[in-house]
Amino acid sequence: MPTLPDTLCHLNGRTQPLRDAQVSVLDRGFLFGDGVYEAVPVYGRRLFRFDDHMARLERSLSKLRIPNPHDRPGWLSLLRELVDAHPAADQMLYLQVTRGVAPREHVMVQGLEPTVFAMTQSMRPPSAEQRHHGVACVTARDFRWERGDIKSTSLLGNVLARQIAADHGAVETILLRDGWLTEGSSSNVWVVHEGALLGPPRSEHLLEGVRMALMAELCDECGIAHNLRQLSEDDLRTADEVLLTSAGREVLPVTRIDGELVGHGALRGRPGPVYARLYEAYQRAKLDQCT
Repeated sequence: MPTLPDTLCHLNGRTQPLRDAQVSVLDRGFLFGDGVYEAVPVYGRRLFRFDDHMARLERSLSKLRIPNPHDRPGWLSLLRELVDAHPAADQMLYLQVTRGVAPREHVMVQGLEPTVFAMTQSMRPPSAEQRHHGVACVTARDFRWERGDIKSTSLLGNVLARQIAADHGAVETILLRDGWLTEGSSSNVWVVHEGALLGPPRSEHLLEGVRMALMAELCDECGIAHNLRQLSEDDLRTADEVLLTSAGREVLPVTRIDGELVGHGALRGRPGPVYARLYEAYQRAKLDQCT
């Protein structure tokens, strides 16, 4: 059995050791996955794009009709307390809000007090080898539910998708719905064609990652053309470059998909120039976009 980290967490207004935290078995997050979450990167004990993460949390809570238990200053105070108590300067901060505790019933019970949980751990970024050589991905049919735009704790579909990659020695599963690219099991997916960065459009089928807006900003900074549009499986497999973005991975090059090398010519199977420019721009953003 894995040993729980010796760190603090926040649970319903109380800071306590993570190993001691307990929730009711009637919590709707436990019974139904009836809740939402966010994962916020922390660099040098400062929260990266905090307002963007809070805006997405607010959207997810609103879609599930769960009242937001804190305003943004309240969230920031709560989260900074955890960050300051952790020994690492670079962290991954996790926060979760569920509808609360009630007798088991599918209908959304009104007037409950939401369950609020937050914890943090040391950042575990991709290795230098992964950045230098790129990573392998596999593809699969997107069999998850239709509301991927909600950052819900109901993640069984994502777990099953991610396990497909693990079973094949890959780092991520790239999902396709009716022949169109959606996202990865825990990341956004981008393709590069003729020097332009392309991603799937916003829809209910995929999560609007915080890095979607960030990548547009970085592209503008670097003079890289960018667009969101429907991308076919052929667009994915014939791309010059393929990239993953997420809170933990930042931006990461994909150099193999289903065992086939990504790209063309001398750069086939190697991280490309668009990745290199965006990675460097991302590192600069980390210096001036933290709260």
